[in-house]
Amino acid sequence: MCRFLIVRSVALFDPRILLAEFAEMARLSRSPDGDRQADGWGAAWRDPTGEWKTLKSLRPIWEDKPALADIPATRMFAAHARSASFPDQKEILEYNQPFVVGSRAFVFNGMIKRVSFPRPLEGRIGAQKIWSLLKPDPRGGPIEEALGIAVREIGSHSREIPALNIGLVEDDRIAVYCHGADGLPYYRLRIAEQDGTAAICSEPLPSLPFRLLPAGSVVAL
Repeated sequence: MCRFLIVRSVALFDPRILLAEFAEMARLSRSPDGDRQADGWGAAWRDPTGEWKTLKSLRPIWEDKPALADIPATRMFAAHARSASFPDQKEILEYNQPFVVGSRAFVFNGMIKRVSFPRPLEGRIGAQKIWSLLKPDPRGGPIEEALGIAVREIGSHSREIPALNIGLVEDDRIAVYCHGADGLPYYRLRIAEQDGTAAICSEPLPSLPFRLLPAGSVVAL
């Protein structure tokens, strides 16, 4: 299952230390069945004008540390290390997250089984289909409301959800949902808040005091 990280700071900060820690965490991390996050990675960060910039690669993130070092100082960024669910979904860069449209960015990891929506969803893989439920709505509204609606809709049309973790960012707002049915820490998210920095991560990183995020509800930061 994939790993992701979202960080927001009240002041410009250098993301290189956290990104290096995230890459090393992804290298060491193993799912309960031994899966690795070796199918590429992506990063998105806000530039001084508020526009999202992205960088993506098909290499394992821990093999691309020099590229991570090129990401500039920012107040908001997201990173994602991918584990492809099926062999025919590997080596396709457009499947790498974060996904970005306008001011909104999205990261996801999870396992959802026997999904049957009453309408076709945009996208070819599961992450793209979930993202299609969360792209910016011209009617506006807070992102935590959009995330809550999407989570309920996914739950209504899925027979089994072993894990469902979503991070949604818009402007300076973060909304996250964390769910792990079997209670294993691997399937949960962590949160850290310290000195004007807020972070959400799939696993703890050394630089911040992460703790488990409460499961089963949308949390807005």
